[in-house]
Amino acid sequence: MEDRYERVLLVGVDTGADRERFEHSMEELKNLARACFMEPVGMITQKMEAVNKSLYIGTGKVEEVKETCALLEAELVIFDEALTPSQLRNLQEELGLPILDRTSLILDIFETRARTREAKLQVESAKLKYLLPRLVGMHKALTRQGGTSGSMSSRGAGEKKLELDRRRIEHRIAELSRELEEVARERQVQRKKRQRARIPLVALVGYTNAGKSTIMNAMLEAYAPESEKKVLEKDMLFATLDTTVRRIDTGNHKDFLLSDTVGFISRLPHGLVKAFHATLEEVQNADLLLYVVDYSDPCYREQMEITIQTLAELNAGGIPVITVFNQSDRREEKVAYPQTAGEDKIYISAKESSSIRLLTDMILNHVYREYVLSEFIIPYHRGNVVSYFMEHSHVEERAFEEGGVRIKTRCHKGDRDKYAEYLV
Repeated sequence: MEDRYERVLLVGVDTGADRERFEHSMEELKNLARACFMEPVGMITQKMEAVNKSLYIGTGKVEEVKETCALLEAELVIFDEALTPSQLRNLQEELGLPILDRTSLILDIFETRARTREAKLQVESAKLKYLLPRLVGMHKALTRQGGTSGSMSSRGAGEKKLELDRRRIEHRIAELSRELEEVARERQVQRKKRQRARIPLVALVGYTNAGKSTIMNAMLEAYAPESEKKVLEKDMLFATLDTTVRRIDTGNHKDFLLSDTVGFISRLPHGLVKAFHATLEEVQNADLLLYVVDYSDPCYREQMEITIQTLAELNAGGIPVITVFNQSDRREEKVAYPQTAGEDKIYISAKESSSIRLLTDMILNHVYREYVLSEFIIPYHRGNVVSYFMEHSHVEERAFEEGGVRIKTRCHKGDRDKYAEYLV
């Protein structure tokens, strides 16, 4: 798809509620189109108190869009809101061109970015659920024909095709649901293994293109420079889609897992949030969230609100959070960085190693807060317990005595309580 650069015209309606937000939304729509390898050649907006129920824009504006498309040789029209099935059908009839709305554009982007089996299944499911109510009118060209009796025989060719397509899509959605349930079970098994190993999970969350993947790669560069498991890093909306988990080895047995999740965006289609629920469970099960904010974006406060709303929808509102104000070096109003502001805020530039080191220290202070210094004497016949502490805690001293192995270690409170019978 990358070699397909369609010329597109962007259309939006300003209802007057918030001019700045509307302008930002249209600029974001332009960037979404580019992220789908399209070339925006023009933009048409209209001020209305409310959108037109049948055409989204006014009838006069429809003619203007039609003329502008011919003038600029636009091959596609993209609208900044989710269109109803009737609006979509009416606009296609009036304009005679393919049409996308904001939701279908985001779905197309997700489709091009999906790499893993799970992501591909999730996107296909969301696209089919979005398409299902919009099938009406897609087969208008087929003439209506009378016929003999029977459930479908008296229906026109268009109606027959419509019903067959609907049945086929519903069947495929059911298949996808079963496959996703299977993938979710596999993910749950992996998650339980990680929980038993007591490795803290830190999840990167935030608005798309805020710098989550940059932070992930910077940490891999700092603590695993030989790693070939870096994620795609690009100045583009939804550059990465698949959720990835990497182990960050900071030394002294203070490892943690870092998860890079899909970015959020204004009016992220509900179907996508629901489809990606299994993937986003990484967020729900995290010990700590790194809430990444593009501090150089003039609309960063609005983006923070959207992220908070999406996290609440994912039932992840009660997890400890560090707010990471990234790209502080690009902010017009200069701010000192790297620096912390209390225990839950930090100002950084992910491109600089000093910022990554300070952020890592802050993460460790949070996720290892439940670790305590403990001393055990473990009988020799319980060598498995010694091995466990050697692998999952920071052993400061170890000595071999008559009664067993004496170890002084900084371990999780849960492990201390589990093996309390060996405490000194």
